[in-house]
Amino acid sequence: MDIGFAEGLLILGLLLAVAAALSGWLHGTVLSISVLSVAAGIGLALVGIVEADPAAEAVILLVELALILTLFSDGLFVESELLREHWGPTARALAFAMPLTLVLLALVGKALFPELTWAEAFLLGAVLSPTDPVVTSAVVASERVPRIVRHTLNLESGLNDGLALPFVLFFLALSTGGEASGEAAKLASEAVVGAAIGVGLALIAGRLLPSLPGGRMEPKYEGAYALGLGLAAFGLADITYGNGLIAAFVAGIALAATRHELPSTFQEFNESVSAVFQIATFFVFGALVVATGWDGSVWPILVFIAFALLVARPVAVLVSFVGVDMPRPYKLFIAWFGPKGVASMLFALFVLGSTAADRTLVFDVASFVILASILAHGLTDTVGARWIERRLATPRS
Repeated sequence: MDIGFAEGLLILGLLLAVAAALSGWLHGTVLSISVLSVAAGIGLALVGIVEADPAAEAVILLVELALILTLFSDGLFVESELLREHWGPTARALAFAMPLTLVLLALVGKALFPELTWAEAFLLGAVLSPTDPVVTSAVVASERVPRIVRHTLNLESGLNDGLALPFVLFFLALSTGGEASGEAAKLASEAVVGAAIGVGLALIAGRLLPSLPGGRMEPKYEGAYALGLGLAAFGLADITYGNGLIAAFVAGIALAATRHELPSTFQEFNESVSAVFQIATFFVFGALVVATGWDGSVWPILVFIAFALLVARPVAVLVSFVGVDMPRPYKLFIAWFGPKGVASMLFALFVLGSTAADRTLVFDVASFVILASILAHGLTDTVGARWIERRLATPRS
């Protein structure tokens, strides 16, 4: 059924209120806000109360805005000391694990869904290669998880969204008959320009803090100041020649790294705003899964989901971490916790709106992998934190 503005606000308001009210209880269980939100979207869509159109511009804008806000908010939590001393695991995850995950998913995707062209198979792999900063944020905020593990997951999930975008656009161009020559260099340069824009705006915003008119900023506007920087970084990069997602994340990192005395409201306000959009996004995604459905054979999609979650990501991470001086429980935790989420949703929507011949198949397969990942990783973040805490407390022989 079609719902109006008032009905939409009623559903959103109840969803936010219930999620917030249950957050304390959920924090101590295997459940999570993301799982609750997706379940609510699926449930209301199944009974016909809500209906989501994957081609609607509002849906794409909601997912994109949620990703921008989450990336910037997570960037503010990056600790500069860890960034200087422990960049190795993150660099390996980005330079080796993500591309290897992409290739493994493409090869198995082509085998299980032979109707896909090779370009479309690699497009599917690119859509599902980044990890999700929204689901990962539950682990990043857990004090049970060692700092180096939280730092690696936070940086990886923040940067690989923007870095995966060039691969998605590249294989999307190939899938729609575009020319590959020069496309890779163009997309790589956009990533570099995006990072430069993020750093530049953050340095300017940080230097302005001590010399603001009146000598200070009203506390209630401190969070808005930081939020404005994140949105401006994305917007400037996007309208010029940069990667907006990388610009937003790097702006958060640079602001936190260069201004250690930043007001706590910078982080608290932006985390709260991003949480609102995360809840709404996961709810809409649940409704989208019902709207798209799955008309193909069940076994190929089940095998692909299992491979994506249990083989591709873990194997890619463990291979890329060979030689890294890190306890094995740390590596295993990072290898498992590679959730698919908001970024992959957005990329899948890009594919659906394209002219690729098998765009619907790519979208459907990606959607069910994302759904399975949200459930699997959303239900194991607390369990995983407790597991690694016990392993660290157990003396190693």
